[in-house]
Amino acid sequence: MHQEISTTGPDFTKLTDLASERLGGKAIEASDDFFAEKENLLKPGRGIFITDKYTDRGKWMDGWESRRKRTPGYDWCIIKLATSGKIHGVDIDTNFFLGNHPPFASIEACNRPGNPSASELKSDSTIWIEILPKSALNPGSQHFFEIHNRQIFTHLRLNIYPDGGVARLKVYGEVFKDWALVGEKEEVDLASALNGAKSILCNDMFFSHMDNLIMPGRGVNMGDGWETKRNRTPNNRDWVVVRLAHKGEIDKILVDTCHFKGNYPDTFLLEGVLNNNQDSELDQNSEIIWQTILPQTKLKADHEHNFKSEIINKGPFSHVRLSIFPDGGISRMRLFGRIVKNVGL
Repeated sequence: MHQEISTTGPDFTKLTDLASERLGGKAIEASDDFFAEKENLLKPGRGIFITDKYTDRGKWMDGWESRRKRTPGYDWCIIKLATSGKIHGVDIDTNFFLGNHPPFASIEACNRPGNPSASELKSDSTIWIEILPKSALNPGSQHFFEIHNRQIFTHLRLNIYPDGGVARLKVYGEVFKDWALVGEKEEVDLASALNGAKSILCNDMFFSHMDNLIMPGRGVNMGDGWETKRNRTPNNRDWVVVRLAHKGEIDKILVDTCHFKGNYPDTFLLEGVLNNNQDSELDQNSEIIWQTILPQTKLKADHEHNFKSEIINKGPFSHVRLSIFPDGGISRMRLFGRIVKNVGL
């Protein structure tokens, strides 16, 4: 059964989860994951509990869980972020870990570009900086911690004291991409979360989150897209606003309704604006004048739609607004184009 998506939490939770498995985050190595695999830390959601599910090692748990430590020390897990970035806050979630949660946790971070091995990350050549001091955790709870260090990091080390289980780790922040290394003739996906694009506003995301729209790859199922509730209002329009990764001109558009078969929108419209104002000023009721990029166009079920010659205004734009009529779901949107530097407003 679908549930309306919760949007509660500190303001930093509106930023990109840099550690998300879906974005490309990876749990590289842990000191111990005897009961539950370290990879679970970076999965979507808060984790689930299945009462009668056991493995040959004990109770199945949807998280990372180490065995009971009988020697001095603590357990740790090293994580590679999906993309380098500036961290604003974290959520250490002990959901369903009740008699087996760690009483304390801390987080360290480092900047090691490329693909350093686990042994390199554990060696003295890696400088780890504490970004979250040893902090108390409660059972079965989300723990939101603001991070004040705005250095650029590529990897984290979650330390738990002395052992136990954590369901999820979310690492909210800003994607860092060195745009000085990108030429103005180079084709990039301006709407890719990996490049720093962000879904910032929408009127409805009842069934699935607007952030899914700009995730890498094709959707894995119907829940992996942006889907609005059924709307009975005549001439209804649902919409989402995406802040592009960089101001740019749009040359090609891809709209994918993968897995949306009986619930894809009938038509869609894509508009853009070049704007330096606050993101919150770009909602449906603002006085911003949106320019049509692609006129209202028919969609098909479970299909990749490509547009190039149909584009009537390439920009440059800083934000786009995708509108769907009357409602429904879209899995992915790709906006391929070229960045524009030193553009005036």
